[in-house]
Amino acid sequence: MQLGVIADDFTGATDIASFLVRNGMPTVQLNGVPTRDIPLTSEAVVISLKTRSCPAEMAVSQSLAALRWLQAQGCQQFYFKYCSTFDSTAQGNIGPVLDALLAELGETRTVISRRCRLTAARSIRDICSSASNC
Repeated sequence: MQLGVIADDFTGATDIASFLVRNGMPTVQLNGVPTRDIPLTSEAVVISLKTRSCPAEMAVSQSLAALRWLQAQGCQQFYFKYCSTFDSTAQGNIGPVLDALLAELGETRTVISRRCRLTAARSIRDICSSASNC
């Protein structure tokens, strides 16, 4: 498995799974974190969670469970697909989830990208984000 995607809702999971398939990557979408190993031959697995609008602590816990399951399946690359509108909770859970995933992976930096616009060609450069400081 080349890519493991953790999505904060079903719609986002379906979107990214369809983008991957459309571009030639065999992909399986799972609803929730499996409770056991599942033999998969796809190149990508997308795990759909319901963490978009839940408290940050719950979002972190479920996202880490998804990451650990993907790691147990041999996945080496990970992508966190979060809601593009950033308005799902008053406190926000995107930052806490990203920080937790980075810490679990032993990383200090990641790329954060704004929403995907299929009708506009855009590029983003010279942007840095990390769990601590850029």
